[in-house]
Amino acid sequence: MSEAVEPATSSSETTSPTEVVEGSIDKSEDFVEPDTKRRKLATKNDDKKHKLEDRLGGILCCAVCLDLPKAAVYQCTNGHLMCAGCFTHVLADARLRDELATCPSCRVEISKTSATRNLAVENAVSELPSECQFCNQQFPRNSLERHEEQECDERISGCKFSRIGCPWRGPLHERPEHENQCNHPHRTGAEVMESLKAIDQEMADERKIYDSIFELLGFEKILFNDIQLKPYRTDEFVHRLFYESSRFSAFNNQWVVKARINNSQKDPTQSSERGLTYQLILKSKTTTPMNLSYIVLRGPVGDIKVKPSIHQFEFTEQENESPYLPLRLPDSNECNRLLAAKVINFRLIMFLASK
Repeated sequence: MSEAVEPATSSSETTSPTEVVEGSIDKSEDFVEPDTKRRKLATKNDDKKHKLEDRLGGILCCAVCLDLPKAAVYQCTNGHLMCAGCFTHVLADARLRDELATCPSCRVEISKTSATRNLAVENAVSELPSECQFCNQQFPRNSLERHEEQECDERISGCKFSRIGCPWRGPLHERPEHENQCNHPHRTGAEVMESLKAIDQEMADERKIYDSIFELLGFEKILFNDIQLKPYRTDEFVHRLFYESSRFSAFNNQWVVKARINNSQKDPTQSSERGLTYQLILKSKTTTPMNLSYIVLRGPVGDIKVKPSIHQFEFTEQENESPYLPLRLPDSNECNRLLAAKVINFRLIMFLASK
């Protein structure tokens, strides 16, 4: 019998399994990063994700605006948090819709009496770091405002010659260099006077108000009443919110103050800008015209933030309602705060011109 002859194979065509595995390992190792480098990359990518302050920021944020509160923090009976601005906005919207205010998270009823301040959260948020808007460095929130207003060298500043027309604004540390090269100190007197006109006009308008008040204080008949406005609803198909005071006596007549939101806008909840206007109404009959000046101030009871403004109207038997005039509040947040309260308190001073 002839022996079976195995086919010959060349060394180039045969490769041992061990060599194949080792070759693939060698090639893959060229693209695999060392363990130490992988750990550093993972730590770097997940550093922000796992920072305690970032996790706390997500837990302590307001349930409405999803931002960390800057001042007071309120909570519902179930512990959901709201910043002061959002809390008053929710209460104001509920009053405008004639509904019960509810927590945006759990829908439990909230009010000024049922909701409570969370002082622990307020203190914790004040210690969390926040980034300066100018230098991008991080500081505790309770010291960030001081840093941005008084300490940061990158905060925006104006030239000391801005009163004579220099428009430059830039980082504080660049201010000395600019002022040394500023051309405005070398301008002529006529050019400087043009720049001062706007400042003079602003000061003149403010002084006019105070001069008018002192002039009114010289009137023979002056009375003041501490007014309390209460919320009511109109009888229309869509009930609108308005405010009205009880009758009060002044100059042997009966008076009432009314107020409305956004000049009786159909749906004030759809507007982010809110304001109050008010009018003075003479309820009793008068035989002689009454030339009356009046002004609204904060008063000893309420805490309304209103800028003084003098109004004048001549009340007669036919014209017994003054036009609606704006209550000069700082912003919409102050209006929401007043709407969230049960009543609005202020002092009304009335001056009657002698005939």
